[in-house]
Amino acid sequence: MADRALVLTWGAVVRGREERAMENFNEVVGLYGRMQQDGRIEQFDVTLLMPNAHMEGFIQLQGSAEQLAAVKEDPEFQRLMTESTLIVDELTITDGYVNEGIAAQMEMYRDAISKVPQAT
Repeated sequence: MADRALVLTWGAVVRGREERAMENFNEVVGLYGRMQQDGRIEQFDVTLLMPNAHMEGFIQLQGSAEQLAAVKEDPEFQRLMTESTLIVDELTITDGYVNEGIAAQMEMYRDAISKVPQAT
């Protein structure tokens, strides 16, 4: 079971680049579908958000640390992310933890809390 996540978020599409944004989105989803079929990632989920002033949507890839590190080094992934920076505002790519990976992070957080004076 996956213990890591790679989360990609984006803001508004740059005006005048809407058609290319649709093409890029389809290419990105196609890439992740192929990666999942090939066992290069365990799964991915796409979420499109209701119109707002901050974030239009996000994609979460799940896999092992090694799988997601390889995704970030994949030339097609890098090409599509480079193109995405010219098509949407506020593109972010962030590592995270899911499933079994959460327990270790919470233990680390608990240990850190024990070293910080707590307000009473």
